[in-house]
Amino acid sequence: MSKIIILLLLYHMQHTTFPIQKPIIVLVGPTAIGKTSLSLNLAEEFGCEIISLDSMQVYRYMDIGTAKASIAERQQVPHHLIDMVDPDEHYDANCYAHDALQALQDIHKRGKIPLITGGTGLYLRAVTHGLFSGEAHDPKIRHQLQQQLTSHGSSKLHEQLALIDHNMASKIHHNDSHRLIRALEIYHSTGKNWSEHIAEQVHCKDGGQRFTKILQIGLTCDRDLLYKRINARTQQMLQSGLKEEVRMLLGKGYARELKPMQSIGYRHIINHLENQWSAEETERILARDTRRYAKRQYTWFKKMTIDWMSVARPQAIQKKIAHFLSLENV
Repeated sequence: MSKIIILLLLYHMQHTTFPIQKPIIVLVGPTAIGKTSLSLNLAEEFGCEIISLDSMQVYRYMDIGTAKASIAERQQVPHHLIDMVDPDEHYDANCYAHDALQALQDIHKRGKIPLITGGTGLYLRAVTHGLFSGEAHDPKIRHQLQQQLTSHGSSKLHEQLALIDHNMASKIHHNDSHRLIRALEIYHSTGKNWSEHIAEQVHCKDGGQRFTKILQIGLTCDRDLLYKRINARTQQMLQSGLKEEVRMLLGKGYARELKPMQSIGYRHIINHLENQWSAEETERILARDTRRYAKRQYTWFKKMTIDWMSVARPQAIQKKIAHFLSLENV
């Protein structure tokens, strides 16, 4: 991503008016637990538009392996942040946070309620908390700083840091070139110093300062049942043409080394097409890796403030949302 685009994204995110005081509903959970059907029902019940919380559904042409809502389902309820970029284009949590915040505001302007639903925990954190400054990188700026280090030494870098971030400069030794470069890179690539980013993280803990009315629901179910759903989902994807979808992507020139082509499902089919695995072995490994991914999703979401509810109790979930929205109208 060019530096100009990064600066534009940062400008728009910094000029979003926080806190957002209109209601937002979040529905998260692991893959195959049943988020899509439940979210459609909830959207119709409460007048919502859906914002996809999925790091893979942003890519065009990758439909079966990402379990996107069907065209009919998208006509039933408006969906956002699906088919945003081609598989060889850059898209990350920063891009998602910018696009999601814009979608939230647009949905509110239409008098609707945003329903963010999916399974990518990092993307949810990017929206509700903002990303920690340590995740900001700019190779060109880093290279320039390393050249300055070679030419003038670490003391000069420390002097620069003291001018823009006295607090952090007092914590970093003047010989600690690695952290000095990191602190200066953060400032020059984001326009804010490291201390400001840390202060924002504390201020926005649990999204409380970004959103004053947010309900975050996480879906649970019996582990054996979830694994059966994952196995069934795997079979369904393969029967629905996942192999043909991967062939199509490769035929369009999207290299197997691309990040989205190395995601779950796509890398498995590529291995099969290259005769590394049989069809049976591909299905077995894909189901196994998807189960492991579901565990990682739970690990992510358990770090966040989420109300966990059984997917088998949709009426209880509806009641909770209704109560949340009734408080909004008090």
